[in-house]
Amino acid sequence: MNNDELVLSSAQRLFSDVADIQSVIASRDGAWKQALWNGIEETGLNIAAVPEELGGAGIGLQSSLGILRVAGRMALSTPLAETMLAAWMLGAAGLEVPSGKLAFGPASFADRLTLKGDRISGTLARLPFARDCGQAVVLVESADSLVVALIALDASMISARESLAYEPVDFVTLNDCRIIASAPAPASFTPETSLLMGAAARAMQIAGALEQILALTSEYVTQRRAFEKTISKFQSVQHSVAQLAGEVAVSLSASASASEALEQLLAQGRSFDDPELVLEIISAKVRASSAAQKGAAIAHQMHGAIGVTSEHALHRLTLRALAWRDDYGNESEWATRLGQRVCAQGEQALWPLLAKR
Repeated sequence: MNNDELVLSSAQRLFSDVADIQSVIASRDGAWKQALWNGIEETGLNIAAVPEELGGAGIGLQSSLGILRVAGRMALSTPLAETMLAAWMLGAAGLEVPSGKLAFGPASFADRLTLKGDRISGTLARLPFARDCGQAVVLVESADSLVVALIALDASMISARESLAYEPVDFVTLNDCRIIASAPAPASFTPETSLLMGAAARAMQIAGALEQILALTSEYVTQRRAFEKTISKFQSVQHSVAQLAGEVAVSLSASASASEALEQLLAQGRSFDDPELVLEIISAKVRASSAAQKGAAIAHQMHGAIGVTSEHALHRLTLRALAWRDDYGNESEWATRLGQRVCAQGEQALWPLLAKR
């Protein structure tokens, strides 16, 4: 077993032991959250994508995003993805990664940040888990360059907002916020790098959640009986489960392809403005988001009323899969940008681009 496989195995074991869905639902005090985060830091999952020479696990982006697929299957409510991406960005800029939870932005197309000297001002319209994080890593444009900055959130104004899954997506106002550490962004970065990375991460989390939703639904229809036989014997149910399986397969394929493209194309020296890389990531986010909507509807139709009860695991998965659609750009925003890019490149460029992937 290589290092990447060991990390993924450790992640699966940790999530199952500390944050099993039914145990989380049964918990009344949320004590599992601190135990989970302690385990994440002890196993190095938060710094999985940081190179070994900078103190990280060095397993690469593809395997790091694979951890988020496992996290998605468990419907984890913790800023693992945000911290992992923030640490990766700090490492890419050659900055030291602090301990603790890190927010990661910009996280929406409505975010507006300005850099003046060693201070940052502006707004982050929906920053995931902002209130739970003491610091944030942001990508901000200066007069002539992009800068990766680590900032403290304690002096910012945080307006609490929640996603569909009742998770923090706070509105953060920065007024001359002091920069703790900063460095020029790598040449491969663009102003949309944080959004693209966040989109790839959310696509993988959605795919993982859908994977577990399919497992729960397949098990339920083989147990639930109606008219003296299990409902899995009915053709309409078989058709619905097959449709759900198709949505899961497409979301997994698209998100896995995007993570592979990130690993390979960046290693080749491509930038985040590369048409192939942009196509892969946007396609993954758009397709996974669509699958979340269709998959959640089918799963709840198959489960009936029991699927929305507070004691059942299904709603925890479907709510997060649906909520993650809105983070780091929703599918409508990304689809519009993809269409604009295709139109700008001209009709003759479309087929060669698709054929490459």
